[in-house]
Amino acid sequence: MAVVGAGPAGFYAVEALLKSHETASVDLFDRLPTPYGLVRFGVAPDHQKMKVVTKLYERTLKDPRVRFRGNVAFGRDVTLEDLGRHYHAVVFAVGAATDRRLGVPGEDLAGCVPATDFVAWYNGHPDACDHGFGALLETSTDVVVIGNGNVAIDVARVLAKSVEELAATDIADHALEALKRSAVRRVTIVGRRGPAEAKFTTKELRELGELVNADVEVDAAELELGPASAAAAAADVTTAKNVEVLGAFVRQPRQGKPRTVALRFRLQPVEVVGEGRVAGMRFERTRLEGEPGEYVRAVGTGEHETLPAQLVLKSVGYTGVALAGLPFDERRGVVPNERGRVLDGAGGAPLPGLY
Repeated sequence: MAVVGAGPAGFYAVEALLKSHETASVDLFDRLPTPYGLVRFGVAPDHQKMKVVTKLYERTLKDPRVRFRGNVAFGRDVTLEDLGRHYHAVVFAVGAATDRRLGVPGEDLAGCVPATDFVAWYNGHPDACDHGFGALLETSTDVVVIGNGNVAIDVARVLAKSVEELAATDIADHALEALKRSAVRRVTIVGRRGPAEAKFTTKELRELGELVNADVEVDAAELELGPASAAAAAADVTTAKNVEVLGAFVRQPRQGKPRTVALRFRLQPVEVVGEGRVAGMRFERTRLEGEPGEYVRAVGTGEHETLPAQLVLKSVGYTGVALAGLPFDERRGVVPNERGRVLDGAGGAPLPGLY
């Protein structure tokens, strides 16, 4: 078997193959010279415990039936035809490689970048070491992070922490040097829906209130829950705890720390403002629609607000990219498949040996 992609999904696929087939041998390919994917390049540098999972992956690599083939890019160094000649089956575990776009005017201005580019930069990913974040940080006092997931919290926390705190982590040296010169004073995390619809884990959310170098700011009015959101909070422990933590932030006194992390809700991006470079982010206030138990939708109200920003980090999800020789569903951003079996097109027939 061949497994293309040596991130967590790739390793779990290898482990499953070895357990299911005693006589299996597996070659694990990755474009980078090192394995572990997002564990190495996506997990925040101050969350070392999350990286302990690589011990399990090391055990998989020590199995004599497994070979790691690093610095080998699918489509460049090996083709689908190559793999077809040498393996009975190929599993693609390459992930969703690019960020979704906001689709608003001004998105291509300098200073409006995917949050994952920033994550890759401070984690030392080879593709991102030369990104110009140093110059952006030196000239940015206000940063807006769009998205209500853990990546948004990670980048906000790294921006808000002191250099002394970051120096004790495994952040890339070039990023630490650049963050020493950071002019950032305010980081605002913005979501288009409400606090009950945010996808934070409670532990990461709570950490914002424990920052040595930054106060946390939440508007009590934006925490008010409609019937559907209140029902979601009542039905889900994590949602309820998140709402509780956010409420505690409202009551937490400001201590005059050098930086501020603000959490804003019910604002959807409509325009990146600026000439040549980002100067602000324009949002439309939303109201939430949906009955308890239904998907809660954010609907524009026509009321607008512009937040100052010299750096906008987009964290609104990811999409896949086409793989050479494989069918691709452009609308959904995925390889068409049925329960993991690659299809010759959306709703088509399975292609033998491809997963």
